[in-house]
Amino acid sequence: MSLYFYVAGVLLVAYFIRGISGFGSGLIAVPLLALKLPLTFVVPLILLTDFTCSLVLGGLNFRLVAKDELKRLLPPGLIGVGIGTLLLVSLPKTPMLIGLGSFVILFALRNLLLAGREPKPVSTWWAWPAALTGGTVGAMFGTGGPPYVIYLSHRLFDKGQLRATFSGLFFLEGLARIAAFALSGLLIDTRLFLAYFSAIPVALAALWVGSHVHSRLSNEQMLKLISLILLGSGFSLYLKAFS
Repeated sequence: MSLYFYVAGVLLVAYFIRGISGFGSGLIAVPLLALKLPLTFVVPLILLTDFTCSLVLGGLNFRLVAKDELKRLLPPGLIGVGIGTLLLVSLPKTPMLIGLGSFVILFALRNLLLAGREPKPVSTWWAWPAALTGGTVGAMFGTGGPPYVIYLSHRLFDKGQLRATFSGLFFLEGLARIAAFALSGLLIDTRLFLAYFSAIPVALAALWVGSHVHSRLSNEQMLKLISLILLGSGFSLYLKAFS
């Protein structure tokens, strides 16, 4: 019974943050749930739950989605999904998690130190390395958000558009990951779908509360929150690597 309360608590926190920022659920939920459950169970579970939440958020805010950015990010992201799915059960995970965690922590600290300064847009050429990395790591660990977030937070400076674009991107990438996971056999588990249907009410309730908090944040507060989420996510990746 304590496991159920633990899982519910993790989901509440993860999807409350997702409701505020449009991302972060996998970064928070996967490392913490993987401490109690197998990674090959946790990643598909959060994939299905994230996909549902992306449909809710993206559907509510479709007019705000930056479609040009989606067109840049989707091709390399889909390539990454294919690579990550193939490597999910074969590549040593600890070095990858440590490397990604270090990168995320350094970027988050940089953003916090530069808080208050006018953000500068980055070149669209960064879409390829960001999406290829995000797609690969997302398929492997369910925590591929940071590369996308780092890129988009330097391209989009309206908090509503940023959140809507995150959700739209994760919805479309989620479709590809579901297809890849289905073909690889990772979704053939009755317990997985029982857990998914149990998780959805908790996730949607937390998402609703977080969405109301989102409307009260300024753009600067939103960017600071994103940096803090990335910082916590980086340390959670370390935790996951050494567990």
